[in-house]
Amino acid sequence: MPMTFPRLIPQDLQQWLQSQAEHLDQEAGGAPALLPALAQSGLLGLGVPQQQGGAGGSAHDALEAIAQVAEVSLTAAFVFWGQRALIDYLLRSDNPLPRERWLADLLSGRLAGAVGLSNVMKFLAQIEPLQVHAAPAADGWRLQGVLPWVSNLRPEGFVVVAAVQRPDQPAPMVVAIESRLDGVQRSADLALLGMRASNTAAIALEDVAIDAAAVLAPQAPPYLRMARPPFLAMQCALSLGLVRASLRAARGTPSGRVVLQARMEAVEQGLAQATAELHAGLADQRFVADVTALFVLRMRLAQLVQEAVQLELQAWGGRAYLDGCAPGFARRWREAAFIPVITPSLTQLQAEIDRQPT
Repeated sequence: MPMTFPRLIPQDLQQWLQSQAEHLDQEAGGAPALLPALAQSGLLGLGVPQQQGGAGGSAHDALEAIAQVAEVSLTAAFVFWGQRALIDYLLRSDNPLPRERWLADLLSGRLAGAVGLSNVMKFLAQIEPLQVHAAPAADGWRLQGVLPWVSNLRPEGFVVVAAVQRPDQPAPMVVAIESRLDGVQRSADLALLGMRASNTAAIALEDVAIDAAAVLAPQAPPYLRMARPPFLAMQCALSLGLVRASLRAARGTPSGRVVLQARMEAVEQGLAQATAELHAGLADQRFVADVTALFVLRMRLAQLVQEAVQLELQAWGGRAYLDGCAPGFARRWREAAFIPVITPSLTQLQAEIDRQPT
């Protein structure tokens, strides 16, 4: 039996996202209200133990909630995923101090959570060197470097997780860096084609001092291997929601496009199978030992996104290219173009798969 979930998005949040979806995609001005709206809905605490201040439940609930938000707005779901991924990194650290310092503010939305691990993903795939370096100091570490592409960097305050290289260790460590620290410099928002309210920018670190409470893992590789499955599984939820939305829109066109029925059913079947595999892999933790299976699943879902949005285009026909005639289509087209480049990108995943022994 496939897993079924109730509608997890409160009605007031659903209505707000529907009214704001285009604005969130095209205007950075929608960003200030987005994270507080997600936090007030209670969604950020799904899958977080109640003793840690969360709402309880499991990772399955968090994944499904992200998917349901993505059905309405990928920008909102992307911010949700970034916040929830950062929370998950804190929960999985052997160091309790970061949780004591930041978890409550992250769950309440008072502080934004960002995962600046694009560089380390490329580093682990042997694509580029680490761009943040740590020098030992009497009370901790001093950081120098750049994080060129990070999302959910709310100017009101954020904490970002990054991997940094130490001079005395071949393996990097994973640390959390708060925006209020001296030497943390946030750029202006990057000029994205869409997803403008995602607060995506670059960070420069100039002699930033961090203490022991900021170290999530002294050795990044084993920590990231443990944390990567839920990180990627929740990321896959972005694709789940977008496929659902495009299929629903395609079926709702005035003509119905009966000629596309078989292809729509094939995508729906592919989506159901991928969803079942994703939840099963989380439940039995198979992705910890075999992360390649999760890489392949993420790539399959990205392909389903492209097929679904193509079906939506073909169901509407030429009307999809007329402004205002196919509600939400142009936004979903841009959202679909974003899926392949989210870190780890499909190119990075393929490179990692190719490196695996046959």
